[in-house]
Amino acid sequence: MSVQGSIPATAEVTATPGRGRVLFAAVAAQSIEYYDFLIYGTAASLVLNTLFFPSGSTLTSTLASFATFAVGFAGRPVGAAIFGHIGDKFGRKPALLTAMLLMAVSSTLIGLLPTYGTIGVGAPVILVILRVAQGISVGGQFGGSTLLALEGAPPNRRGLFGSLPQLGVVVGMISGTLVFLLVSHLTTADQFSAWGWRVPFLLSVLMFPVAYYVHRYLEETPEFQRAAEELSAQRDVAPRSSVLRVLRRPKQLLLVAFTFLPATISFYGIVTGVLHYATEDLKISKDTMLTVVMLSMIAFAAGTTGFAWLSDIVGRRKVYAAGAAFSGAWAFALFPLVDTRGFAWILLAAAVGQFAVGAMFGPGTALLAEAFPASMRYSGASLGNQLANILGAGLAPFVMVALMAATHTTVSVSIYMAASSVVSLIAVPLVRLPKEESTESS
Repeated sequence: MSVQGSIPATAEVTATPGRGRVLFAAVAAQSIEYYDFLIYGTAASLVLNTLFFPSGSTLTSTLASFATFAVGFAGRPVGAAIFGHIGDKFGRKPALLTAMLLMAVSSTLIGLLPTYGTIGVGAPVILVILRVAQGISVGGQFGGSTLLALEGAPPNRRGLFGSLPQLGVVVGMISGTLVFLLVSHLTTADQFSAWGWRVPFLLSVLMFPVAYYVHRYLEETPEFQRAAEELSAQRDVAPRSSVLRVLRRPKQLLLVAFTFLPATISFYGIVTGVLHYATEDLKISKDTMLTVVMLSMIAFAAGTTGFAWLSDIVGRRKVYAAGAAFSGAWAFALFPLVDTRGFAWILLAAAVGQFAVGAMFGPGTALLAEAFPASMRYSGASLGNQLANILGAGLAPFVMVALMAATHTTVSVSIYMAASSVVSLIAVPLVRLPKEESTESS
């Protein structure tokens, strides 16, 4: 393998020792990490607007709350750069471990944070700081868990293995939703607003034993070890920072980000944007919508693993493009189904939407990694993913609320979601994937 190239998919790759432990740790890390990150979206939809951003206008408070949701995504490329450098220079394991600890601390502190009514303007300021810390953590964690699984996979199963940590998103979402449902059922509306919403954040302490497991039992991936040795031998010709090396490939980085755009917009549009629309505009109970979100994650999981497996057979681009096209088309069915106010139709809308998102997330994880050589893969995959999240997921709930307020119709939101799919379909064939091309030509 050359430091400037990538390992063909048909190359013989030594299996990572303790592959089962690696997969368990990768999924567990992703689960708790996204549990912490995504419960903020739920809290922002339900209570944070009034507790931390009180104003005379419900719309203004909601936009301010969703703005802090977006701020978390702004911190993600910072985390991608910091932990990408650590992960490419010192190893996937120490980068992942540090990112996990940062998330555990920041999320727990959100659960302990006084509200605006207690300490005034200091409350939203501290909340924003902690939200940025969450974003930095997620920006670094994605590459660590994904690469631990992918780089230890059999050559012909890299798509499937690389997608498995994404099931942690499902576990995190379902866990977070179940906790919110349980707390809301066990508390009155006043109790939930006073302290019940804090419980999901305080449960972030569960990240610490998982972090210990990673520290104690995981080994570094063989691909990183080989890349580190070869990069060390070429210090005189290669820049030391993997982040700088990735940034010297701006076209590839932007194409990867544009490719992943509809996956992020559709996922968070359904999880957060539709949740807010249904509870605030349609007056559907939050318990009903949280149940819909939770059940739709099963469809997401099925789509993620199924299409990742398929991408190992027919190629990443073909599967991803099909998922992007269908997701864009489904955007025009999403809101009419939600508008029926019928549980079955709302569930159908969210489940099919998330199944289409899974068709992108599944092959997309390996696609992001394979777009960059092993010596800069942590930085490249992380920066590409987080750039897509800034442009897409972080702004999606905010844009959805703003569009509906300005146009008084959900059609504008459907157009927004479909437009992201069009951008992706243009970018997908332009991304250079030497591994996939080698597989398809063999």
